[in-house]
Amino acid sequence: MKSFRFVALAIVLAAGGFSANAETITMASTTSTEQSGLFSHLLPAFKQASSIDVKVVAVGTGQAIDMARRGDADVLFVHDAAAEEKFVAEGFAARRFPVMYNDFVLVGPKNDPAAVKGKDIAAALKKIAARNAAFVSRGDKSGTDAAEHRLWSQAGVAKAGQPVPNDRKGTGYRECGCGMGPALNIAASSGAYVLADRGTWLSFKNRGDLAVLVEGDKRLFNQYGVMVVSPAKFPHLNGAGAQKFVDWVISPAGQSTVASYRIGGEQLFFPNAGSQ
Repeated sequence: MKSFRFVALAIVLAAGGFSANAETITMASTTSTEQSGLFSHLLPAFKQASSIDVKVVAVGTGQAIDMARRGDADVLFVHDAAAEEKFVAEGFAARRFPVMYNDFVLVGPKNDPAAVKGKDIAAALKKIAARNAAFVSRGDKSGTDAAEHRLWSQAGVAKAGQPVPNDRKGTGYRECGCGMGPALNIAASSGAYVLADRGTWLSFKNRGDLAVLVEGDKRLFNQYGVMVVSPAKFPHLNGAGAQKFVDWVISPAGQSTVASYRIGGEQLFFPNAGSQ
């Protein structure tokens, strides 16, 4: 009977493809890469190339970086270049690699009550503030949140180089402390403006009366970077597995996989490894 049970267990494990030695890495990344559907397209290709499973923890970029600072992730894949460069300078990674880019767009009600439609994001934000239009901010220390705050500063709503107090952004300004998808849902249900990454916007199904109103401004450029979290600082991490992912995603095979991800025929991310 014992022999039969052992054989039966072996058959079940083999049929399920289970391996106690299966290699896994943990990636701290952003809600935009996850909610856009990119990882559902990208990671199976990496698994096929490497036999490595990737566990993704998708949070705001600030939270992802904090997670990596604690040694709770092998790979960091985010979109806030200034914060990423600081992460490297402080010794938490040896190098930051550019991977891909897309852009941010200002989304709002089709009837555009603040009359922001165009290509000038600074002018649009000034109008939103002046007219006290409803605006949903993520307020979650994500890469999109960081970009939004930079754009408010560039709009001249406050003194140059200083953070813009919320009360200078109009009485309609609200922070949700949430991811990109929930922020878009709030904007759709309340007729508000919101800054979104184009990838999540293209994959967003609950658009309601929302439309892209401002796009094409060079200040809306959105760069993504990837880093191996330092195994010297955190010896328990899978540095070798993390390096395999970084090497693959910046390789021609990985870059081609990024470029091939489309929704409705529209490309969401544009590979640019080696551009910086």
